[in-house]
Amino acid sequence: MRRLAVVVIGCVLLAVPAAAADQALTLDGAGSLRGAMLRLAEAFHKSGGAEVTASFGPSGTMREKIEAGDEVDIFTSADTGHPQRLNQEGLGGPLMIFARNRLCAIAGPKAGLMADNVLDRALDPAVRLGTSTPKSDPSGDYTWAMFRKAEAIRPGAFAALDNKALQLVGAPDSARKLGLPEDANAAAWLIEHDKADMVLGYCTSGKTAQAERPDLVVVPLPKDLAVGAAYGLTVLKDAPPEAYRLALFILSPAGQAILAESGFDTPTAP
Repeated sequence: MRRLAVVVIGCVLLAVPAAAADQALTLDGAGSLRGAMLRLAEAFHKSGGAEVTASFGPSGTMREKIEAGDEVDIFTSADTGHPQRLNQEGLGGPLMIFARNRLCAIAGPKAGLMADNVLDRALDPAVRLGTSTPKSDPSGDYTWAMFRKAEAIRPGAFAALDNKALQLVGAPDSARKLGLPEDANAAAWLIEHDKADMVLGYCTSGKTAQAERPDLVVVPLPKDLAVGAAYGLTVLKDAPPEAYRLALFILSPAGQAILAESGFDTPTAP
């Protein structure tokens, strides 16, 4: 899929005149990509590419904005389903997987989280479990996939986790209701402001949260609960050639190095 998409993009670039470097681009991206994509956009511009204006939010919400008519050149999602849907609707080009992520458990020191007790702590009635919102945000979808894995390990776990999970972020109006700053690390903020004791989120977010608050405990989900996340992008219909150059830059060694610095795995990682 990735190789085919690269070939398609290459053919598009060969078939059209070179775009002016001052041609501004718009990018809509998953919230978990904010830091990495802003650095990618800056590096792309410094390398001679166009300036990029970026907006971030839950992938499902960003996709719906595009379907409603938002003029966007490139869409970078925390899953493959949302960009694939835009492609199927004739609004975007082929899906291209550009990074991978994983789920981690993130908690303050009082939660007692350790590598070997993630499920026990998640199920503990005394532990407030913060999650994202399924359907609106892929992180929520991945979390509920983890709940289904937990059911196979411990019958009854799915219902218990489904009932206790606090869907604090990921919905279109979550940040406004909570007062969550746009550029805040959600996991760190939720724990600091006593909204949750433990948060299930991306390992990249856990890395950033721990950099902000070294006392936080970040534990990758154990193998029997692990859920991988494939990140996909699509160049939108009628986007200028420069958008395809940005897509190739994201996939280039320079772009992949920036993503790796933010904790993302390569597209070919298992």
